[in-house]
Amino acid sequence: MGDTKDPFDAGAGGILRQPKAVWATAGAAVVAFMGIGLVDPILPSIASGLDATAGQVSLLFTSYFLITAIAMLITGFVSSRVGGRRTLLLGLALVVVFAALSGTSNSVGELVGFRAGWGFGNALFVSTALAVIVGAAAGGSAAAILLYESALGLGMACGPLVGALLGDASWRYPFFGTAFLMAIGFLCITAFLKEQPKPATKTSLLDPIKALGHGGLASAAVSAFFYNYTFFTVLAFTPFVLDMTPYKSGAVFFAWGVLLAVFSVIVAPRMQARFGSLKVLGGSLVLLAIDVLVLGYGNHTAAIVCTILSGAFIGVNNTVYTELALGVSDAPRPVASAGYNFVRWFAAAAAPYFAPKIEEWSNIHIPFVVAAVTAVLGALVVVVRRHALTHDAEELEPKHAAEDGVTVFAN
Repeated sequence: MGDTKDPFDAGAGGILRQPKAVWATAGAAVVAFMGIGLVDPILPSIASGLDATAGQVSLLFTSYFLITAIAMLITGFVSSRVGGRRTLLLGLALVVVFAALSGTSNSVGELVGFRAGWGFGNALFVSTALAVIVGAAAGGSAAAILLYESALGLGMACGPLVGALLGDASWRYPFFGTAFLMAIGFLCITAFLKEQPKPATKTSLLDPIKALGHGGLASAAVSAFFYNYTFFTVLAFTPFVLDMTPYKSGAVFFAWGVLLAVFSVIVAPRMQARFGSLKVLGGSLVLLAIDVLVLGYGNHTAAIVCTILSGAFIGVNNTVYTELALGVSDAPRPVASAGYNFVRWFAAAAAPYFAPKIEEWSNIHIPFVVAAVTAVLGALVVVVRRHALTHDAEELEPKHAAEDGVTVFAN
C-alpha cells in the first residue's frame, strides 16, 4: 500500500539521493521551522530591551499563530491558483521582509505586528513545502516524508540554539539572521525548483470550514486545540519560569527539540504499530499533563528536566494527530488539514497570551495547572470520541501520513 523501498537506502530514491530542488526546499523548511522557537531563549532579553512585560512579549507568539490560523483558509486558495513554486517564493519573500523588520523594531507593538506578517509568510511556505517536496522527490513519498519530518525536527531543535547564539550579543540579531537565511532559501528555490503542476480542482476559502462538518475531523481538531494550549504554554511561558541566560535557555530548548524530533520521526511510528494510535495519543497526553504539573511545582532542576522531557510527548502527539486529522475524513487531504489546523492554531495563539495573565491573577504555578487540565481534556475527547476518530472501524496506522504526503505542520 505504501512505498516498499527503505527510505534510508542510500541508492537511487533514498533520502540522501534527492534532486537539488528537494534539498533546496527542505533547507528552507529547516529555517522556516526555526522561526517558531527562535525567540524562546531571548524573550527575557526582548522584554528588557524594549521595556516590556512578559505578557507583552508573549504576544510575539500570539500574533504569529493567530495570523497562521487565519492563513490556513487562504493558503490552499492561493496555491491552487498560482502554483506551488510561486506560493513558496511569496511566503519566503514575506518572511525575509518581516523578519528583517522585526530586528529594527523600537517598541514591542512594532515587533508584535511584524511577527504577524512573518506568520502569514511562514504559513504560505510551510503549507506548500511538503507537497512540493513529495512532487519533486525521487523514490516515492516515504523518503520525502522522512526528509520533511527531519527538516521539521532539525528546525524546531536549532531555532532556540540559533536564537541563543545570536541573541547573546543582541536580541535583534536572530531576526536579521533568519532574514538572511531565508533569503538564501529564496535564491536556492528560484534556481533549482521548477514550477509544479497546479491542482486539478481549485480550493475555495470555505472548503476547510465545510470539512469540519465531519465528526471525526472536528473531534481531532478539538482535541488538538486543547493539546496545543498545553504545548505552547511550555514553549512560550516556560522561558520566564526558567529565568536563564540565552545560552542556557537555548541549550534547554535545543535538547527539547532533539527529543521532539526523535520521538516524532522514530519512536511514535513504532509505538503506534504496537499499541494503536488512539491508545498512544491518550497515554501521551496524560503523561504530558503530569509532566507540566511537575514543571510548574518542582524546583528549578525539575523544571529544566520536565521542559526537556515534554519534547518527547509533544513529538509523539504531533505525529499521531497528523494521522488522525488526515485519515479520518473523506475530504481531500489538503482541505482536511487546513480545517484542522485552522482550529488548533488558535490555541497556539491563546496560550502565550493567557499564561502570563493567569500568573498575574494567581501565581506562577496556576498556568501549568491550566495547561495540565487542557492536556487531560484533549485525552478525554480522544476517549469519548474514539469511534469517530477511527477510520473504517480500525485504528489508523502510521503509514497513512506517509502515503498522503502531508504532515502536522504542512497545512
